Amino acid sequence: MRFTLPRDIYHGNGAIDELKSFKGKKAMVCVGGSSMKKFGFLDRVVENLKTAGMQVQLFEGIEPDPSVETVMKGAKAMTEFGPDWIVAIGGGSPIDAAKAMWIKYEHPECTFEDMCKVFGIPELRHKAHFCAISSTSGTATEVTAFSIITDYAKGIKYPIADFQITPDVAIVDPELAQTMPKKLVAHTGMDAMTHAIEAYVSTANSEFTDPLALHAIEMVKEYLIPSYNGDTEARNKMHDAQCLAGMAFSNALLGIVHSMAHKTGAIFADYGAHIIHGAANAMYLPKVIAFNAKDPVALKRYAKIADFINLGGKDDQEKVQNLIAMLRGMNDELSIPHCIKNYGKDSYPCEQGFVPESVFLERLPEIAKNAILDACTGSNPRQPSQKEMEDLLKCCYYDTEVDF
Repeated sequence: MRFTLPRDIYHGNGAIDELKSFKGKKAMVCVGGSSMKKFGFLDRVVENLKTAGMQVQLFEGIEPDPSVETVMKGAKAMTEFGPDWIVAIGGGSPIDAAKAMWIKYEHPECTFEDMCKVFGIPELRHKAHFCAISSTSGTATEVTAFSIITDYAKGIKYPIADFQITPDVAIVDPELAQTMPKKLVAHTGMDAMTHAIEAYVSTANSEFTDPLALHAIEMVKEYLIPSYNGDTEARNKMHDAQCLAGMAFSNALLGIVHSMAHKTGAIFADYGAHIIHGAANAMYLPKVIAFNAKDPVALKRYAKIADFINLGGKDDQEKVQNLIAMLRGMNDELSIPHCIKNYGKDSYPCEQGFVPESVFLERLPEIAKNAILDACTGSNPRQPSQKEMEDLLKCCYYDTEVDF
């Protein structure tokens, strides 16, 4: 087994200024939309890198759920500029895209298909080192061996997984997280909760990942709702909590909550919406816990989580029910629906969401098949058959009980 993290994690207010101490000649800064620019963080990054004596070039406008095309465009820009530092700033999307660009920059012969071979990426760092600066409190991609890239032609999100793409430096500066809109706080926070819970029950869990996962769960339970309601200190705490969850899952891997979220995210885009990743995780997590808890080892570990955060319960079954109830209660407080059927415009709960029942049922076999093939399924504590995965997805559509 292996446990890999960035060599340096700078955290706390003002951590972004550590960039001044970096050594190098050229830095390519990868960034998403306008928020990092609007709040002045992009300028600070550029200034700090220039203070460090580097020539700086920007690659801007990386979209949410970045595409294969964006990755190829960014890699081309890197090849032309020749950076020895790649600095990605923003939410999960620009950092994930920059990781994939880095692979292509170092190995031009590498195709997107090659990148998707789990733990099969050739050695990096011959041309550049990588620094990730997160502005959202959820994906923790600044400390992980993962990147999610969307193939829009297929409507599928592909996880790239390899310790080669674990950043060299992570900057976890809570000042950046203060700029998140409320809805993003909710989604990224439940993404972090899912990371920690899935890492704790994963078949690849270890003595090294368990403490990180448990403490992250405890922190998210305590600080996510206050952070959502505007508490500045709680927002800072959530930025640390999501990073701990990331350290856990990067090494312990994930489970089928993520497999299902990856395969349902973009598949209904032709019906006018995207199921946002964090919201998908929040909706599916209680159902997957009920499914996995039929496995005796997973049951014990979920019960242990419930004990750790003092949820009570007379036996393991009741403890798991209390954990599910707590998560559903959090979704209510965060205005996240309980199922796909009620997932409406802008991710808010509504009577009839944007995915019609007939469309869901028609695409169900294909979604289930792709979810089983997802890289996250292998470390789930209970391996679902095609029928079980279809039934589980139905429970996630209708919000019905998982009794199989």
